[in-house]
Amino acid sequence: MDDSRRLTQRSMAFVLAGGRGSRLKELTDRRVKPAVYFGGKTRIIDFALSNAMNSGIRKMALATQYKAHSLIRHCQRGWNFFRAERNEFLDIMPASQRTGGEDWYRGTADAVTQNIDILDDYGIDYIVILAGDHIYKMDYEIMLRQHVETEADVTIGCLTVPRMEATAFGVMGIDKTGRITEFLEKPADPPGTPDDPDVALASMGIYVFNYRFLRELLLKDGEDTNSSHDFGNDLIPEIVKNGKAMAHRFDTSCVRHPGAPAYWKDVGTVDAFWQANIDLTNFTPELDLWDRDWPIWTYSEGVPPAKFIHDERDRRGMAISSMVSGGCIVSGTEVRNSLLFTNVHTNSYAVLDHAVVLPRVVVNRHARLRKVVIDKGVVIPEKLVVGEDPVEDAKFFRVSDTGVTLITQPMIDAWTAAQ
Repeated sequence: MDDSRRLTQRSMAFVLAGGRGSRLKELTDRRVKPAVYFGGKTRIIDFALSNAMNSGIRKMALATQYKAHSLIRHCQRGWNFFRAERNEFLDIMPASQRTGGEDWYRGTADAVTQNIDILDDYGIDYIVILAGDHIYKMDYEIMLRQHVETEADVTIGCLTVPRMEATAFGVMGIDKTGRITEFLEKPADPPGTPDDPDVALASMGIYVFNYRFLRELLLKDGEDTNSSHDFGNDLIPEIVKNGKAMAHRFDTSCVRHPGAPAYWKDVGTVDAFWQANIDLTNFTPELDLWDRDWPIWTYSEGVPPAKFIHDERDRRGMAISSMVSGGCIVSGTEVRNSLLFTNVHTNSYAVLDHAVVLPRVVVNRHARLRKVVIDKGVVIPEKLVVGEDPVEDAKFFRVSDTGVTLITQPMIDAWTAAQ
């Protein structure tokens, strides 16, 4: 193989996108977490795939499992521009279709193991294992370069976080060279780093391997009846103990505003999902979706521009400190600090305040909605008020500990039946 090519040209991205994301509650009743909408027109999966694309990786695979139809359809529509004659592709790899038995993917490592026969045909030197359910922008070429230069068996992407905030992560203990000396899963007392004892390195679930090394490791793990066949639980601790595992700091490869902090979010709860979307309405958001040098690619539905109509007292179509996507009609509605996804229609005298409104929602007259997440396709009845009385809201809708209210169509149907 020609070693003069960029490392990303000799690599593939294997994206793990099978997990439900149950902490998102009813938002993942019909779709897997990576298929959840984010940022007005994209989906969560678009960030991992766009990072790979922008880094120069043109060989990708997507391992799917739980309720994958929405995810697969999105990738077929929005990621269908790869050309096989240029040796580039995005392959969808559903669970339970690669073995003779009835096994779904038994763990993150097994998702790769079950597809080894396909991966062998790709002719790759390196494989980048990615989680498909995080929001961030990262140049994987930089991480690959470190992996090769340090001659590591595995290189693990790591977030630098305040030490006691790392208790919810897998945490790396490292030496002065960046070599991982211990891997601790959700430790009560995380170790600091050699250069700063007040911060810890938390795993991002991003791994770079030499493919031949990983292949042998996976085949061995697949035969181990005591293994859970998981990267974090089984393979990584084994390499830390008996091989060479290196930490890669996300700060060094994060794509961001000049001077801005490194941005990485796990939008795995309703609160985190709402906050990350609302943050995009800030004057200068930490996550730059306007960056033409590192775009987030997605399926762009053919819709007309947003429209704002009526200019009367108490009936003015307006949006302040908000993001409004194409196809929206804001008809006599006051929209503040909110994010409206594609094809949202709102009607006269309604008020949306700190609302995250997914595609194709209809908000009828005189509704007042504050600090809400509204699922796709919901029809909000006239005069519905949510966000002013959490006790009353909780009778029909899901209200989080911080007061974010999730609204789905079955919840609306139950509310309507009770009126």
